Amino acid sequence: MTVRIGTRASKLALTQSQQAADQLAAVGGFSVELVHIKTEGDVRTGSLSQMGGTGVFVAALREALLADVCDAAVHSLKDLPTGAAPGLTIGATPKRVDVRDVLCARDGLKLADLPEGAKVGTGSPRRAAQLRAARPDLDVVDIRGNVDTRLGRVPGLAGNAPEALVPGKSGDLDAVVLAAAGLERINRLDVVTEFFETDVMLPAPGQGSLAIECRTADAPGQPGPAGALAQALAALNDEDTRLAVTAERAVLARLEAGCAAPVGAYAYRKGSMLHLEAIVCAVDGTKTVREKKATDGLTEVGATLLGIEVAELLLAAGAAEITDLAAS
Repeated sequence: MTVRIGTRASKLALTQSQQAADQLAAVGGFSVELVHIKTEGDVRTGSLSQMGGTGVFVAALREALLADVCDAAVHSLKDLPTGAAPGLTIGATPKRVDVRDVLCARDGLKLADLPEGAKVGTGSPRRAAQLRAARPDLDVVDIRGNVDTRLGRVPGLAGNAPEALVPGKSGDLDAVVLAAAGLERINRLDVVTEFFETDVMLPAPGQGSLAIECRTADAPGQPGPAGALAQALAALNDEDTRLAVTAERAVLARLEAGCAAPVGAYAYRKGSMLHLEAIVCAVDGTKTVREKKATDGLTEVGATLLGIEVAELLLAAGAAEITDLAAS
């Protein structure tokens, strides 16, 4: 038996998809092959917010699943829209890795060391807003491209990927902000000059976590005898990760905010409690609202209710007035 795993063809996507595929094969006792799927986000240019958010990286993979081109698809969970996809289910959320955002700057600089007016690149309105809140004097530049291309825009960080250098833009930034998880998966943590703790920059809901999506009929817990794929997905699922990302995504859903909205959220289990903190920012960084809450309801329903409650606190504190959530 061979299980076909759908993936985008970027370096990061291929690396994390191969890692997930190898884990599935190890616990399921079957062989795996990667199926490369080109998504709209890989083809179109422009900012993510103009293209409709990071959901543009997901649609083609989901279509391939429904068309039986592949049996499962690996996503960065922060890219998944919160709405249900008919016929598809998140079959597993493997154990989460580092959720933090990181600064990758020239000359080993940290955020506090960057000179006034320093150019810092990011394609995320959430990161941009929190950067501006922390350092209003910075020039935050909207960028696109894979990890190597982004690093190539900072002097000295191209590393062993000089082909990623963009003519006219190479070395034009003082720093970029990326996810620690992605750099860890491709063994490039060497470029990190500062890890942002969550009191400085709350991550995107689901950041650091993968989602392995499958057709609902193949998902764990469905009626009838579970197949090899369903059994492997169940074995790979990490329940604490599932609870955390469920709470985080419930914040987004209640706020009616898309993946590219200036909203951060981080949940984690500690003992018998699930803790959640979330933030909504004005895009220019001039205003933020932040709320947190915890629950002992360690079920998906309890996690969802926690997310909704925190979102209600954010709305009561004026979140909808500082950024256009419904349009995000």
